[in-house]
Amino acid sequence: MTGNFDSSTTSDEVLAGLDVSGRRILITGAASGLGFESARALASHGAAVTVLARSLERANGAVAHLTDLVPEGQFESGGVDLADLSSIRSFTDAWLATHDAFDVLINNAGVMACPMGHTVDGFETQFGTNHLGHFLLTARMAPGLLRGDAPRVVTLSSAGHSRSDVDLDDPNFEVTDYSPWNAYGRAKTANALFARELANRGGDLGLLSYSVHPGGIVTDLGRHLTDELINEMVSFAKERSQGTDPESSSPGMKFKSVEAGAATEVWAATSSDAELLAHNGAYLADCGLGVLGADPGQNGFLAHLLNDERAAGLWELSERMVGEAFAL
Repeated sequence: MTGNFDSSTTSDEVLAGLDVSGRRILITGAASGLGFESARALASHGAAVTVLARSLERANGAVAHLTDLVPEGQFESGGVDLADLSSIRSFTDAWLATHDAFDVLINNAGVMACPMGHTVDGFETQFGTNHLGHFLLTARMAPGLLRGDAPRVVTLSSAGHSRSDVDLDDPNFEVTDYSPWNAYGRAKTANALFARELANRGGDLGLLSYSVHPGGIVTDLGRHLTDELINEMVSFAKERSQGTDPESSSPGMKFKSVEAGAATEVWAATSSDAELLAHNGAYLADCGLGVLGADPGQNGFLAHLLNDERAAGLWELSERMVGEAFAL
């Protein structure tokens, strides 16, 4: 594993000395935050980047800003609302009609700890947007991706997965009492399990798939956070870090810059590190293998990410919920 990378490594440091010219990369949620920084860094090293946002207006605005930052960059824009299955279908149909292939999909977009709500199609907002939206997008873009060169899918998860496993019997909180953080945990666990099952099903086709914990970063993702939710987040982070490392003298939240937060997804999308390539489906953090390549610990926070039976069950549930098979 690359020994010089750690939690402070930035996206530019990950790409130092790399030329990714010719790589065609699509990034959701690329109008701001980690997606925007990933787009900037990758384009500055030669990649052709498609900036996806929930509206074409936002995507176009981001491309204009990115072009100012990287005048030589190759950018295009696309509007796709991950909380609306018809928007996903419209975007993918149009994109595949005018493009032959691409190489990397970074499922970066997301919502966090929002009030109880539903997507256009009636799914609980966080599960529907963060997981089901990306599931359908990846499924429908798979033909173009598999025609690409050394195809990869990178899906943003979070240490927030430790709040909750997925609930395959009650994904929309129709029975369970709603909690913003538990719903976020379910969605982020779903992201990691999806990445793992995508590797299980697509690995023989040459597809690499990873999930990523970017770390704590202050971005627009936190727009729904109240003081109560922030206090709950900090308290749980302390509990989690003490459970992982009982000797820790300063447990709790540690924050990164946006440049450092984007580094692991950029690394996952581009690295030829032998250990990374040997662990298809892994959960990554700090530009290295996370729980799926190591001892998950004894506190139970991480073990549910290793459940292949649950990952397969989530895949089948997701196909039923979106009404479309993911043919791999």
